[in-house]
Amino acid sequence: MAQWCQLQMLDCKYLEQVDQLYDDSFPMDIRQYLSRWIESIDWDTVAFQDSLATVRFHDLLAQLDDQHSRFALENNFLLQHNIRKIKRNLQDRFQEDPVSMAMIISRNLKEEQKILATAKSIEQEGEGTVSAMVVEKQKLDNKVKELRERVQVADQNIKNLEDLQDEYDFKVNTLKNRENEMNGMTPKELEKEKLMVGRMCFDLKAKRQDVVIQLTDLLSVTQALLSDLISEELPEWKQRQQIACIGGPPNACVDQLQNWFTAVAESLQQVRQHLKKLQELEQKFTYDSDPITQKKAYLEARALELLKNLLSNSLVVERQPCMPTHPQRPLVLKTGVQFTVKLRFLVKLQEFNYQLKVKAVFDKDVTEKKGFRKFNILGTNTKVMNMEESNGSLAAEFRHLQLKEQKVAGNRTNEGPLIVTEELHSLSFESELQLNQSGLDIKLEAMSLPVVVISNVCQLPSGWASILWYNMLTTEPKNLKFFLSPPTAKWSQLSEVLSWQFSSVTKRGLNEEQLNMLADKLLGAKAQRNPEGQIPWTKFCKQSANEKAFPFWLWIEGILDVIKRHLLSLWNDGSIMGFISKEREKALLTDKCPGTFLLRFSESSREGAITFTWIEHDVFDKPVFHSVEPYTKKELSAVSLPDIIRTYKVMAAENIPENPLRFLYPDIPKDKAFGKYYPKLTETPEPMDVENPERTGYMKTELISVSEVHPSRLQDNMMPMSPDDYKALSKYVSPRDIDAVMSAEFEEQN
Repeated sequence: MAQWCQLQMLDCKYLEQVDQLYDDSFPMDIRQYLSRWIESIDWDTVAFQDSLATVRFHDLLAQLDDQHSRFALENNFLLQHNIRKIKRNLQDRFQEDPVSMAMIISRNLKEEQKILATAKSIEQEGEGTVSAMVVEKQKLDNKVKELRERVQVADQNIKNLEDLQDEYDFKVNTLKNRENEMNGMTPKELEKEKLMVGRMCFDLKAKRQDVVIQLTDLLSVTQALLSDLISEELPEWKQRQQIACIGGPPNACVDQLQNWFTAVAESLQQVRQHLKKLQELEQKFTYDSDPITQKKAYLEARALELLKNLLSNSLVVERQPCMPTHPQRPLVLKTGVQFTVKLRFLVKLQEFNYQLKVKAVFDKDVTEKKGFRKFNILGTNTKVMNMEESNGSLAAEFRHLQLKEQKVAGNRTNEGPLIVTEELHSLSFESELQLNQSGLDIKLEAMSLPVVVISNVCQLPSGWASILWYNMLTTEPKNLKFFLSPPTAKWSQLSEVLSWQFSSVTKRGLNEEQLNMLADKLLGAKAQRNPEGQIPWTKFCKQSANEKAFPFWLWIEGILDVIKRHLLSLWNDGSIMGFISKEREKALLTDKCPGTFLLRFSESSREGAITFTWIEHDVFDKPVFHSVEPYTKKELSAVSLPDIIRTYKVMAAENIPENPLRFLYPDIPKDKAFGKYYPKLTETPEPMDVENPERTGYMKTELISVSEVHPSRLQDNMMPMSPDDYKALSKYVSPRDIDAVMSAEFEEQN
């Protein structure tokens, strides 16, 4: 079943996550109309080839034209209009940069796959293993439901109070009229009527007292729920957002948080209406020790304060600042390159629509620090929040912001205490909510997570390392001095984050064996991969790893890049063991059949490279290991790794070249493991002379990898010498010398 069809069968909570993937830059309409075509393309490959991206961009426009024609046949004018608008927007946005579109589609397809996988895993777990997060959500749902029910009960009680007061007023006026009539009631009847009115007055006072107590309790319940939302749920959501930003599990949809905030706001607005109704009743009838008179000012002030507290915490950054060209690297911004950021107001009330004007401010309230760079925001830095058509949320998205560094006299680099990629900056958003009829005048502010600003794309890996370290170790949004004294990280923390870097861009994270190798690399073998082992920032991103000429993180980043560009399918299907020490490599291959090989990443290449090691046995049946010189992005751009493995040859002197690779570890036949990636044979060669059918085309060529080794290293693979060869050799070399040479070679190998 097509991926898009599977998604549409999921529960609403998963569909909300899908909705978050699409916006006006690449609307969901395209995904819906062109789902089969979109899923038929390898967008990972397209995203790394400019020419192919351009072709696919024009293919997509042609697909939209076809869809427009179908709508024309159906006389569906509205959908024709929408398709034309979508096409114009795509041309405006991606005509000059089709790679960005390919990257967006690639990212969205991967996120959809993650959503499907999550839904499937939760379904398999069954109802008996409901997560703690779901339990907490259910508790809050119940509290919100209880609050709404209390508000409804209070509303009914106030209506009953109003009816009772109207009836009491009528009885009092009737009694007064009868007392003034000449032929009125008898004294006994009058006394009975007064007694009934007196009881009614007593009931009215008791009812007023009950309603005031009920509203007081209702505000106490609201305050407790508000505390849960602001002190627990909102910070937890923000922390989950931090984790999602650095490659962790996708953040729980903000829609649930919005539903809770909106429900509490609606309840508080209703309570304030109840208090106005009580004030009207008080104006009609009051008495000494009237609870309404005594408590109304307190209740009104408390309800208003709770509402202000709720609203002042309702502006959040829904999508953190991110360059569309690097969707997997949010919070790293390059000067002169547009970035996007999206805000949401969690209280979704119609009366707030178009009432909030948000302004973006860079490094607000940051005290001037010597040597630190300053930036100006270019582009439209103010937006009015309005209800989105897709889900009705109150949001504003900044899509065309850029940063420009302020020119400062002198040499900034030598003066600053931190390097460029360790400087943290803040992006804050200000607004003001004024509703005169409600007595609301609230200053609103939201702040993004700290960002790193770079001026050259080569700084991106180091900038991303800073973002990883910060969001892994702290939840403070304003600690811009973090890297003046960065804390150490536990291996248990870092290992998880490292695995996320792979799982966020591929289908596979790091397993225990791979993480063990990285633990030894960072902590040393003596640490025995202690989860509590401390890793300093300098060891992760500044000092060279294992005395190599580049830091640990840049080595990992190079490997990630080579996987994304050339090894994605092999990594996803588990063919690449990747991270394994040479000692462990030999231990795994020692008892395997000759020709068994495994794939691992080179430890000596900063740009990312891969090699393979295979086992042979010498004449004494002892294992001999061979590793080929690592293949970098340059070689892999010319020939794919499966093709290299298929055609690889070892040649010694005049021996016939042979492919020593037979089984992928542990025992998978080479062609079974990689056959699906081999190029398909073409049946029709390129013609050279159409008038001469005998000349069918060029002579076919093929790039192959060949390792040339000294004959002695392949001694075990050489055929025994024939009697004729031995006789010919004996004419020039004595038998004793032949034996001496062979013995020396064997001793050298052992």
